[in-house]
Amino acid sequence: MDKAEGLAEQYLKSRGFTSVIYEPDGNVPPDFLCDGNVAIEVRRLNQSFDDGAARRGLTETGIPLFQRMRNLLSTFGPPLQIHSWFVYYRFSRPLPKWKNLEPKIMLELQNFITNPVPFDKKLCPEFELKVFAAAKAHKDHFVSAGYSDGQSGGWVVEEMLENLRHGIAEKTGKVAPYRTRYPTWWLVFVDLISYGMDDFDQAALRRELDVGHAFDKIVIIDPNDPRRSFEF
Repeated sequence: MDKAEGLAEQYLKSRGFTSVIYEPDGNVPPDFLCDGNVAIEVRRLNQSFDDGAARRGLTETGIPLFQRMRNLLSTFGPPLQIHSWFVYYRFSRPLPKWKNLEPKIMLELQNFITNPVPFDKKLCPEFELKVFAAAKAHKDHFVSAGYSDGQSGGWVVEEMLENLRHGIAEKTGKVAPYRTRYPTWWLVFVDLISYGMDDFDQAALRRELDVGHAFDKIVIIDPNDPRRSFEF
């Protein structure tokens, strides 16, 4: 059970179901079966992008890149001066392959050690690197100061709508072969875009969302408090 499914389980138990069974039929839909007749599919509601071949979550690029950057920075060892240096980066997609991007980053940082002048420059159209002074010495000479994702952000309701439509279509197709096994099907989204919409945005979302699906109920839960939800 992943984190999203764990949050969904908390939500389902808060609804008063007496039986909540995880993967009742194995590694096929549904993710949960409640009281023997309510089948539940669970999905993260997160920002995504179309790479031309498929629609992918932003974290599929963002997290591996962050881990690679952090590992790369650690190879430079402890501070060489009385303070460390922060490294911040901005990127957009399509991102160059790491084997092509890493040497460019490494060269800039090696040159910086020789001539430690803060900079902010594009290493390629999709990647920008910034180095600036930290207030003190940290464990490493270069310390990650985070990053900015060019595809992230946007108006919350618009992002919710776009990714709801994609998620609903994806799950509608996935459950189709199993739809007759149980009389009732719910789709539960864990909101990783707004992390809990207010009433105003919920109303706007209800007005705008118009998509066909096979679910009896669609639920969006707040990951900060899975008991807090709203339904379609």
